[in-house]
Amino acid sequence: MSDHARRDFIKAGALAFPAVLRGGQDPKPIKVGLVGCGGRGTGAAAQALKADDYSELVAMADIAPERIHDSLERLKRVAATKVKVDPDKHFVGLDAYKKLIASGVDVVLLATPPGFRPLHVRAAVEAGKHVFCEKPVAVDAPGVRSVLETAKLAIEKNVSLVSGFCWRYSNYIRETMKQVSDGAIGDIVAYYATYYTNPVKPMLPATDRPAGISDVEWMIRNWYNFTWLSGDGLVEQAVHSVDKIGWAMKDRPPVSCVATGGRQIPAQGGNIFDHFQINYLYPNGVRAFLGCRQIENCYNENSDYILGSKGQCMIGRGPLPRISGEKSWQFEGQKNDMYQAEHDALFASIRQGKPINDAVWMTTSTMLAIMGRMAAYTGQQITWDQALNSQEKLFPDTLDWNGTVEVPALARPGITKFA
Repeated sequence: MSDHARRDFIKAGALAFPAVLRGGQDPKPIKVGLVGCGGRGTGAAAQALKADDYSELVAMADIAPERIHDSLERLKRVAATKVKVDPDKHFVGLDAYKKLIASGVDVVLLATPPGFRPLHVRAAVEAGKHVFCEKPVAVDAPGVRSVLETAKLAIEKNVSLVSGFCWRYSNYIRETMKQVSDGAIGDIVAYYATYYTNPVKPMLPATDRPAGISDVEWMIRNWYNFTWLSGDGLVEQAVHSVDKIGWAMKDRPPVSCVATGGRQIPAQGGNIFDHFQINYLYPNGVRAFLGCRQIENCYNENSDYILGSKGQCMIGRGPLPRISGEKSWQFEGQKNDMYQAEHDALFASIRQGKPINDAVWMTTSTMLAIMGRMAAYTGQQITWDQALNSQEKLFPDTLDWNGTVEVPALARPGITKFA
């Protein structure tokens, strides 16, 4: 598993100490199905099994049988008694998610490349399943609009919809954002976020392509490098920083944004940028800035600087968030495992019969990142209404395993058009 996989499998999988069954819980098993068996999915499954004494993994789906096998072996090492996936519940192929959803599961964990997310979320919710879906929830505006509709359906179906925007479940970031929201730094004047890191999943050279593999399979195996699958590194990874910006702004959308970006590392078949600088304009002249980069041998940082009229808040520059100015504050207490907390909340909501729904922030933050990509790719100022109503559809309506997908060339600001 990549060091950049959002799931820390070893930490998540420490199931020697099972979850404590809360008083009044029904011991009926909660059957879990996993769609997407890579590092993220495996970690999410481990956390789902830890979140409830009677949760059990009963079905798995992926495009490749070896990924199911590898994931199973890892999960059995940490939760053998809770892994109950019979061979006939190993579903393979682009339609594997449908078979898994119909296999009798109660909860579906969605950890495939983000391009598939709107389709998979819709299918699971329509079938009345509780859902944990990784971030982001789409790669284009039509996908975001689809998920917004599905989120409404989840309320009607009385099922939970929890997203992988993990910072929202961090106790110390929650407390920090509450301090900011309650006026500890006065009115927010500006927000500066950084996400400078190394390349996440570099495109494999064509010489590594197995003989006979289709274009679609090759792209999915290199999914991070194609906008129709990942949305770009901004949308797939730096969206965590975008999410904190949105959170601080109380999930109210910006007026517009402008951005720059490009590709420094020569592309080997993909079409994503490796650096961005985005300037979001909020009402009353408040600005939010995001810088992200995925290039080796450069300065790395993942921090947030929230500037207010009475002080400033810093996250990431030190072990704990802190506020300085008219009011001094620093988080005190023990940090929780935010990845585990997501699943704890999901399974508790199921046991209590009180569904939770992350629709507001998971769609708003995803759209904020897509909006920034649009501005960088086109070189234009993009308004929120333009972005949300964009007709640019990256993910195809139909996908043939043996076929191909028409991939746009690398964007050229000033030439690439907004759709």
